Parts: sequence; structure tokens; C-alpha cells
Amino acid sequence: MKLNRRNFIRSAMLSCACCLTARHAGASEPSQARAASGHAAPHWSYAGDTGPEHWGDLRPDFKVCQLGLEQTPIDLGSGTRGEPAPVQLDYRPLSLRIVNNGHTVQVNADAGSSCMIGAAKYDLLQFHFHHPSEHLLRGKPFDLECHFVHRSGAGDLAVVGVFIRPGAHSPALQAIFDAMPRQEGPEQRASGSVDPVALLPKERTFFRYMGSLTTPPCSEGLTWTVYREPIEASSQQIQQFAALFPNNARPVQRRNRRFVIESN
Repeated sequence: MKLNRRNFIRSAMLSCACCLTARHAGASEPSQARAASGHAAPHWSYAGDTGPEHWGDLRPDFKVCQLGLEQTPIDLGSGTRGEPAPVQLDYRPLSLRIVNNGHTVQVNADAGSSCMIGAAKYDLLQFHFHHPSEHLLRGKPFDLECHFVHRSGAGDLAVVGVFIRPGAHSPALQAIFDAMPRQEGPEQRASGSVDPVALLPKERTFFRYMGSLTTPPCSEGLTWTVYREPIEASSQQIQQFAALFPNNARPVQRRNRRFVIESN
């Protein structure tokens, strides 16, 4: 990871439009990036003896959750102004393939949606939700956060984060929340579709930094893009998700020596 950090700092100092994408070793099936596969995994949770402060003790390949220096989420309170490589989104409406995996509600993506970060193309794998938000903005959480998880042909992962605050009713979220399974289980197919573009803010200034998965095994080497402006959902919609997941957010982690670039 020292090489990634050095290159990222060099890009920040030059304020160039290119951003190094991070190689994620073994990215074929990370816990946060895979669709439901039925593979057994050690139990972990967001509280108690299997909560975030104990993830690194649950099994050897979770140790990076405890020892990593580029862990996510972080407080996005301050960033260096610059011109990180923009995210060029090419999202298409998706059928509702929904999983309650016991930790969140996840929509698995059909093939065809992707994004470009610099010269690298990443295919959309899935998106899912956290309550409250995992990232903070100037020390404060939002009610929800949506993560769009992508993977490149080389196995690199890139995640786009969107904050959600109370406000106007969201038809796109309602289609998902009405269909989300109340119990943990395999992927379910619901009628209708959802357009991921409807879950993105119109104002797309963003923060960029190098981080990790926010769930075990907390693998590092991910390119994170978090939009500064939130979208809105009604209080009833937020409570609808919170009733299933009262707290599925990892606490903020130390920034350490990382640069956070805030787009102009």
C-alpha cells in the first residue's frame, strides 16, 4: 500500500486529472463487493463481542480491520482542493434483484452499468445502504448512506458513496424498500426496476481518497469517491430501513497520513 499512497500523493500535489486506481488482491469475492453466493463466513456484527472493535480478532484474514492504515470510513471534514479524476457514470435501469444478507439490503446489478475514473473502467456490481451514514461530513453523520460498488477488469475496486438526508419522498428508494426482504436470505427478484441515476445528487462535487471495505475483511486498496451533496428521502422511508437495521455503520477510522482531495 506504500506505493499506492506515494502515487496518490504525487497526483494530489500535481493537481492532475488522473487518479491511480487501487489494485485489490483477491477482489473476485470480497464480502462487500460480492453478490449473495451462499459461502459461509465467520459471524460478525455491529455490536458486542463480534462488533467492529473485535473484527480483527475473529479470524486471521480480518486482521487488517485492526491493523490497517487506510481504513474506511473517515470524517470528510477537510480536504485538499484539487482536480481528482472525475467519475463518469454510465448507469442503466436495473431489475430488482435484492438481498438481505443480514448486514444490509443490497441490490445486485445486471450487466451493463459502469463508471470511468480516469482511464479505468469499473463495472457496477451492487449497491447497498448503511444507517446511519458511515462517513461523516465535518464531524456529523447523515441518516443513510448508499454505496455503489464497482470492479475493474483488473480486479480493482471503486466505491461511490451518496449521503441521504430527510426531505422529499424518493420513488426510487421506495421501490427498493417496499421489496426488501425482512429476513436474511438469498437473492430475491421483485417486479419493476430501479434507475441508479435517481439515487445520485444533481450536484456532483466529491471527495476522493484511498480506503478499504467497511466490512470484514476490511481489505485496503479501494478508490473511494463520496459526493458532498446528499439526496433526500422521506422520514418514513428512512425509518422503514432503520426498522430493519438500527445500526449497520462502522465507526469512523483514523485518516493517518492519507490525502483527501475535494473536487473544485
